[in-house]
Amino acid sequence: MARIYDNIDQKFEAGLSKIITSPNVKRVDFCVGYFNLRGWKLIVDHVDQLSGEYVEEERNRVFRTCRLMIGMHRPNEEYIRMLYGKNNKLPDAEMVQRCKLQIALEFKKQLLLGLPTKQDEWTLRRLSAQMKEKKVCVKLYLREPLHAKLYIAHQPEVYGAERICVMGSSNLTYSGLTKQGELNAEFANVDETEKFSQWFDDRWDDRFCEDITEELINVIDNSWASDKDIPPYYIYLKIAYHLSEEARNGIKEFTLTPEFRHELFDFQQNAVKIAARHLNNDRRGGAMIGDVVGLGKTITACAIAKIYEMTYASSTLIICPANLQEMWLRYMRKYDLKADVMSMSKAIDVDTARYYRLIIVDESHNLRNGGKRYQNIKNLILHQDSKVLLLTATPYNKDFSDLSNQLRLFLSDDQDLGIRPEEYIRSLGGERQFQYLHSDIHPRSLRAFEKSPFVEDWNELMKLFLVRRTRSFIKQYFSKEDPENGRRYLEFPDKSRSYFPERKPCAIKFKTEEGDQYCRLYSSDMIALMEELKLPRYGLSKFISEAQIQNAPRHEQQMIENLSRAGQRMMGFCKSTFFKRIDSSGFSFLLTIYRHILRNCVFIYAIENKLPLPIGDENSLPDDYSEDADPNSGLFGSENVDVDATLHIPTELEYYMTKAAEYYNIITIKNNVAWLPSSYFKRTLKQQLKKDCDVLIEMIKLCGDWKQETDQKLNELQRLLQTEHKKDKVIIFTQYSDTARYIYNQLKKRGLSSIDVATGSSESPTACAEKFSPISNDINDMPYEDQTRVLIATDVLSEGQNLQDAHVIVNFDLPWAIIRLIQRAGRVDRIGQTADKIFCYSFFPAEGVEAIINLRGRLNDRINENANIVGSDEVFFEGNEQNLRDMFNEKSGVLDEDDDSEVDLSSQAYQIWKSATDARPELKQIIPNLQNMIYSTKQTDSKLKEGVITYARTANDFDILTWLDGNGEVVSQSQKKILQALECNAKEPSLPAMEQHHELVSKAVDLMQTQSATVSGGILGNRFSTRYRIISLLEHYYAQPTTLFFTEENKQMLKLAIDDIYNYPLLEQTKFMLGRMLRASSKTASDDIVEYVLEMKRTGSLCRIEEETNSQKENTIICSMGLKFNN
Repeated sequence: MARIYDNIDQKFEAGLSKIITSPNVKRVDFCVGYFNLRGWKLIVDHVDQLSGEYVEEERNRVFRTCRLMIGMHRPNEEYIRMLYGKNNKLPDAEMVQRCKLQIALEFKKQLLLGLPTKQDEWTLRRLSAQMKEKKVCVKLYLREPLHAKLYIAHQPEVYGAERICVMGSSNLTYSGLTKQGELNAEFANVDETEKFSQWFDDRWDDRFCEDITEELINVIDNSWASDKDIPPYYIYLKIAYHLSEEARNGIKEFTLTPEFRHELFDFQQNAVKIAARHLNNDRRGGAMIGDVVGLGKTITACAIAKIYEMTYASSTLIICPANLQEMWLRYMRKYDLKADVMSMSKAIDVDTARYYRLIIVDESHNLRNGGKRYQNIKNLILHQDSKVLLLTATPYNKDFSDLSNQLRLFLSDDQDLGIRPEEYIRSLGGERQFQYLHSDIHPRSLRAFEKSPFVEDWNELMKLFLVRRTRSFIKQYFSKEDPENGRRYLEFPDKSRSYFPERKPCAIKFKTEEGDQYCRLYSSDMIALMEELKLPRYGLSKFISEAQIQNAPRHEQQMIENLSRAGQRMMGFCKSTFFKRIDSSGFSFLLTIYRHILRNCVFIYAIENKLPLPIGDENSLPDDYSEDADPNSGLFGSENVDVDATLHIPTELEYYMTKAAEYYNIITIKNNVAWLPSSYFKRTLKQQLKKDCDVLIEMIKLCGDWKQETDQKLNELQRLLQTEHKKDKVIIFTQYSDTARYIYNQLKKRGLSSIDVATGSSESPTACAEKFSPISNDINDMPYEDQTRVLIATDVLSEGQNLQDAHVIVNFDLPWAIIRLIQRAGRVDRIGQTADKIFCYSFFPAEGVEAIINLRGRLNDRINENANIVGSDEVFFEGNEQNLRDMFNEKSGVLDEDDDSEVDLSSQAYQIWKSATDARPELKQIIPNLQNMIYSTKQTDSKLKEGVITYARTANDFDILTWLDGNGEVVSQSQKKILQALECNAKEPSLPAMEQHHELVSKAVDLMQTQSATVSGGILGNRFSTRYRIISLLEHYYAQPTTLFFTEENKQMLKLAIDDIYNYPLLEQTKFMLGRMLRASSKTASDDIVEYVLEMKRTGSLCRIEEETNSQKENTIICSMGLKFNN
């Protein structure tokens, strides 16, 4: 008699476990309608215990442990029609692959539902491992919808009971196995179980049963449950990416009219676009520009008014203090604005006033106390339902009610803002206590915020409305130079200027003697040898044999084409690098020559042995290239050479050829480069490589051994540190890590203490900076004896660090790019710098300045024989002090960290994102495609900061950042504080997660109240509507073949987006932006629209989609970051 499992009297989970764990069971087969990846935890251990056996599959013997067939996950309609169409046309391999990708996307969504747990993470990792180990194989049955649920346990050694089968209604999901009412029956009869097994095998071997094991492995391995470490930097950027959405989309969305593009500074153009974005958010109705005095709020507002005028053919009303009316009228005339100007003190007849789509209130802080004029303006805004732009340099004076009164011009008292005054609510003891004290106040309303005395709450509120930048923010990006003295300044509307501390250039003139090592370095003979170099590795395209590559595979043809495009520029770059390293130090120069010879010999070795050539990074200059490291060390690492007295570089070619054989094997093992057969190249390549090696060896001989004790440049540096600035903090910059380590080691050997070095390979350059400059980094309790007095650094510290405890900079070598000098000076010339003068030292040979200038000029001319080889920012240094001053003051310093809190969060997050993607453009593809729920863990400097930061987005698209400590207590929900805690760089290591990481994430989500979804319907519209035109454009784009940037996954996501736009109305904000983008005429308009649509689809901000089965949408966990304190 069959045993029954109904999850009431008999739990199917227990029955199935008992069957699988029977000692005679070797393998199992499951057929289910639906499969939940997380449900695997109920049987994961049992599958590990099975021994497996060989089975017949399509006339092949295959070793199997667990076969899982899924019958109800369906492919797209096109695939179904092809299967069942009358023309009997079968899906091709590409179609099958697209179907698999779609199913993978469905499973990917499955992992984003609910909350992550440690158990689920372990289960998913084990499932991935089991599939990789071939213990589990998963197929998708596609011939027809398959509702059957069948579980077969094979025990071939039990005669007469070779199988145990269970057939019924339970899917392989947690609910199916444990909770919901089910009916499953167990069978052991030989005849019945053999028929069940045959039925399963027939469908498993069906040609329309597709193996999706690899796809599921990829789904898990690219999800939050992956066992691969996610860099903390990626989490930091993912949060910045989402928080900067308003700024990014605003900057992308709006196009200024020509007169404003020509007149506005970039920071003003950004303000226009971000504020316009705020204004067009249908939840808000207004925005505030709160830039500090003198940064052009008026002209910024004019540009916004012009956008509204051109977009909506509408008028603008400008309300301002009486004494500013004439100014506004001048702006109106200048920019031909369709606007009216009215004094704040003049009453407006609300009933008869003409309609204004936009109302600008200048000096809006004058209305902070309410009164008749306030009420009159508010009535007009409410009556006309106008958008409101507030302008003020002082958003609030003594009380936060100053802000709320201004916001109340366009916000109703109980309007749902989507965020709460969290600090205030916590201070009361929770929401229940808030409701007890303020029973008539909605906790997410402006009235609720008015109860809060906490600045954190008001910062969060103003994020929704405020665009505010400080002087330090503008100084970093947008400042001017006085041509008379080279100093930087800000210019206010009255044309007055505000200067920063004087940067005093100082020349350190070190002694040289004819024939010494420096003179040999800078000699005409050395430059003549450089000019003999042909650098064939940087011009491989010249040595390609056309006859040999006729039948080359397509991917090799593409590599050869790339060589042709890059060669000339790279040859110029390499020649300039040789001379730059002479400027740096003879030590670094000799190491570069050593590595260059060695790399040439690797090629010679490959050619002589008819081996493929490693085509590495010498043939392309990445956008984020840093000169910290020697490019010639890239294939096989760099040598950290430290010698006591003399650096000797071998001059025998045989030495390098022996080393080359070793390094070729290293490169082969690493396999991190591309390869081309040596037969593709002419014999002249080997000849030219050998000639270059001979020249390079002559250069080594000309320079001779490098003797540290006669390094006069180093000697002068030591004197400077021990005399003029023996008590001062000094930052020494060099372009190269070789030089930095050389200076560091030699100064330590000469007795200098409290010295440190920071290069690209340092574990934490930021930690070095903080130890050197603790006060400027808000570390006020560090004893002076624990601080660094002298810090040697490459340009890894020339950006993004606070070093203004010091006012002395030494440029051990002079970079050719002027911007480098400016960035270095900007490290100490910052807000908070108390010194009147900043000393900027540079080294010159006492008798050889003109010779160096001439040699630089000669080399520069040779490099630039072909246009644009080196780049527009590469300018040789002319050598006199006035030009040094000009270079130091060409551009200004960088944003001061102390003032960052005043910058609006969207601009701040946008800058984090922009800085990162400017340095590494590939992050624009990497970060947006990271799956939600991913997490990482980074080190924190205090036990008090330890915990987990969770970033989630509510159903109504409001951002919530929650920082909980290890006990689940809230540390902060201030987005600015959390961004500071999250801050890290690309080198930040990922630490093992805290034991309770997922538990803390779940608790953070519990703190967020689920928002109800808005339900709406819509139609496509006529052929001129935004939706119709967008659909047409997207369908045309979808028909194009995939590319490196438009991947198959992006293509499938675009298909889903097209379906959404067909079926649901666009959100108003998205519709408005797409309309503007459609009117753009740029060549990249289509790409920008597709990128925007994909982003909106990912974030759920594309369409207003009906929730047919659930009126409550869950909060979405974007990512989380653990903060771990290690002693």
